[in-house]
Amino acid sequence: MTDRPFSVLVLCTGNSARSILGEAILGQLGAGRIAAHSAGSVPKGAPHPGALRLLGRKGIDPGAFRSKSWNEFAGPSAPAIDLAITVCGNAAGEACPVFMGAPLKAHWGLPDPADARGSEAEIDAAFEQTWHWLELRVRALLNLEFESMDRAALTAELARIGQMEGAV
Repeated sequence: MTDRPFSVLVLCTGNSARSILGEAILGQLGAGRIAAHSAGSVPKGAPHPGALRLLGRKGIDPGAFRSKSWNEFAGPSAPAIDLAITVCGNAAGEACPVFMGAPLKAHWGLPDPADARGSEAEIDAAFEQTWHWLELRVRALLNLEFESMDRAALTAELARIGQMEGAV
């Protein structure tokens, strides 16, 4: 591998909910091993308020996150990306972005908590559930010795992780 942290880009269409949470969890749990990023193919322009509330409850500075285009990760000055993970629920009829280039790719599809309706507490519960499912996946990734795994073995493990509880 390299002498830098493993760089992971979490992708979704709007980069306002699932991908923001994925970036936060990877950054928190993978500190030192993983450099976490998120982006969207059609960014909403701001993180969802439910995502920001959840980050605050988890003790993570919500001000450190913004909704951004994946174009920021496509230019010559962009950070190298080792793994691009889509978190959109394409089984639910959602269109997932396709990241070009040579990084490993994985799909960890989850329902979109931004679609939750109801009271603030009900919306917050949807975001908590998504956090739980993403955290399970991130912990499974961190349990791997991904830095030394060959591409085929890591791809297979990433696919297995993508089928964990909550997959759509």
